[in-house]
Amino acid sequence: MAPIAFRTAVRDALDEELAADERVIFFGEDVGLAGGVFATTTGLYEKYGAERVFDTPISELALAGAAFGSAVNGLRPVIEIMFGDFLTLAMDMLVNQASKYWFLTQEQISVPLVIRSVVGAGGRFGAIHSQMPASWFMGVPGLKIVAPSTPADAKALLKAAVRDDNPVLFFEHKRLYGLEGEANGEVGRLGEAAVLRDGSDVTLVTAMKGVHDALEAAERLEQDQISVEVIDLRTLRPIDTETVLASVRKTSRLVVVEEGPLTGGWGGEVLARITEQGLGYLDDAWRLATPNTPIPYSPPLEDAFLPGPEQIVSDIRRRLR
Repeated sequence: MAPIAFRTAVRDALDEELAADERVIFFGEDVGLAGGVFATTTGLYEKYGAERVFDTPISELALAGAAFGSAVNGLRPVIEIMFGDFLTLAMDMLVNQASKYWFLTQEQISVPLVIRSVVGAGGRFGAIHSQMPASWFMGVPGLKIVAPSTPADAKALLKAAVRDDNPVLFFEHKRLYGLEGEANGEVGRLGEAAVLRDGSDVTLVTAMKGVHDALEAAERLEQDQISVEVIDLRTLRPIDTETVLASVRKTSRLVVVEEGPLTGGWGGEVLARITEQGLGYLDDAWRLATPNTPIPYSPPLEDAFLPGPEQIVSDIRRRLR
């Protein structure tokens, strides 16, 4: 199987789901004729026509409202909010409407909608185009949050998200779009983490771009005879606590690496769950995240802002020795 780019995996997943189910529709800003500002949806408009793939005005709230309305009326919409930072403009429809409708209708009407959005820093996009909005939605019952790190997971988990009967936020890290890897046509399972590297000294849990930083750090730490087990959460809500607990029972140490502010982040939720359920196994647990400041635009400052491989390596060395 020939490797494909992350962005191509996203496009292929949408293509296959549009072909498989005529109820699936896809719309957003510049996703049709232009093929998406990050070239993730090229050719879909030409293949499926303007009734199923179409461009919209620049209104994130209108996008989310149209998705909610079409979902409760029998369609399975996928929309694109160009940058995750702009999800704030659709908060009411997502938090107060779509996520609660199944509950308010006594489990009679589901809301099968997917919101794709580009997230993450490192691309020199500045403070309001580089945020990681996962923590904004972690406390919202009824929402699922997917955060893939590879082309294979991007394709498999997006297909699963489209087929899910609950609202799903699907985050695509902008620094992963050019990453290549194999991706088949399988449908993934939401809520399942993956152990990407076995280790015995410390469990390192992360997601999205952080997975690749963690694997690089683990390779470097192996030269110091420090064995790191790397877990890719893949889904931030729900969190696969059992996979992390199983690893911590073996290593007795846990570090969570999150691209996002230290205060209120999903990394703190992972630590809380593992501490509650695995306290007897833990010798040490901590987290690495970004500072509690806006994301800098300056390239050197942005690089220093992010918890990359160098910081992961130095922090684990310091804590273990």
